[in-house]
Amino acid sequence: MKIYFVTTNDGKYEEVKKMLPEHDIIRKNMTYPEIQADGLEEVAKFGMDFLSKKLDGNIMLEDSGLFVQSLNGFPGVYSAYVFKSIGNDGILKLMEGVEDRRAYFKSVIAFYDGEVRFFEGICKGVISETKKGGNGFGYDPIFIPEGETKTFGEMEREEKNEYSHRGKAILKLKKFLESF
Repeated sequence: MKIYFVTTNDGKYEEVKKMLPEHDIIRKNMTYPEIQADGLEEVAKFGMDFLSKKLDGNIMLEDSGLFVQSLNGFPGVYSAYVFKSIGNDGILKLMEGVEDRRAYFKSVIAFYDGEVRFFEGICKGVISETKKGGNGFGYDPIFIPEGETKTFGEMEREEKNEYSHRGKAILKLKKFLESF
């Protein structure tokens, strides 16, 4: 099946393409409006409503965020903006002296085939005390997945994919696509 994946992120595109080899994943390197909303699903739905008027065929997009328990879910839907603004150092500064370091990454894939469908993946873990590792991108150097001692930034891509919130969402999409 031919699927247009709308993303400007090389890493996301490579992960999706690798996990869905039986499909023709065509990258559309374009942006779409992202509303300020409480949930990733709302952001993804708004984006998909825009894209479904611009592109013909099957379309997918992915939105994700880091949700820190002791920060009331911040940065959440604002993760990309917060990363650009204060980065990992800023999050670690906000977490100074905080004992409850629980956090999770959440990914929402919106898939359009005439109607919008959502596939969610979550990876639970904790925020590290310091940045560790140079692999990955974004918050990877400060996030340790549940059951691990290394940050995503210390892991090779294959190892990280075992825990990946995006990978879990992609697997749900894959299962859905197998029903065609």
